[in-house]
Amino acid sequence: MFSPDLLKDRNILITGGATGLGRSMAFKFGTLGASIGIMSRNERRLSGTVDELRKAGIKATYHVADVRNPDEIHNAADAIENEIGEINALVNNAAGNFISPLEYLSPNAVDSILDIVLHGTFYCTLELGKRWIARKKGATVLNIVTTYATTGSAYVAPSAAAKAGVLALTKSLAAEWAKYGIRHVAIAPGAFPTDGAWSRLAPTKDLSDRMLERIPFKRFGTHEELTDLATFLMSDGASFINGEAVVIDGGESIANAAQFGFLSGLSEDQWKAIREMTRNPKA
Repeated sequence: MFSPDLLKDRNILITGGATGLGRSMAFKFGTLGASIGIMSRNERRLSGTVDELRKAGIKATYHVADVRNPDEIHNAADAIENEIGEINALVNNAAGNFISPLEYLSPNAVDSILDIVLHGTFYCTLELGKRWIARKKGATVLNIVTTYATTGSAYVAPSAAAKAGVLALTKSLAAEWAKYGIRHVAIAPGAFPTDGAWSRLAPTKDLSDRMLERIPFKRFGTHEELTDLATFLMSDGASFINGEAVVIDGGESIANAAQFGFLSGLSEDQWKAIREMTRNPKA
């Protein structure tokens, strides 16, 4: 679907790029010509992913940094730019989340999610944005949000609040920084299983099955489907898309937001009975 050199002029920094969807995006972007820098707190995973990227012929490097620490972000950006050239695209992918009633959480647990997701996205965007504005060069920021950033969701309140903030940042800077040639877009994924996040969000088969049942297609999303969308949004073909969050969830959020969405569980016999009752209502 994409030409092999589609992203040849992109030097992309991906936070949380050593695992999960971040890792998948790193490989996808890299196979289309991009140079890749990844950043997280786990050097073992970073090193292993970069080794695999390089074996695949992709120019890649990493730097250990915590997105909650602006000084570490600054140093990481310097180090990565020394390796792959001036960064001109940022993917704010680093996240933290787990399911829990809010009343079970300590302030530290809440802060851990808000700091990684919201503050981390702000800090990384601010660090790179200042560089791009000073250099008078355009760039692209892709933020990974979630379908419940606009609606909220029970049992993931800190994540919902943080992702809502990231969505607001996406839209705010789309308007504010467009004059600098800096474009902001977002992806709101539904259920895309990953080794790390899935163990915290669907730790049992029953929970996983319940999540699957909510999706009209009755399947989860694949990493390839998400990385294809991310590639398009990162490319020049999406250069007039700014401030938009694209939902990719197989229709889950629409199906479950509808007032009568619960009727999907009715059998054919039950529907037949309902048709008869609605055709011949009692006087």
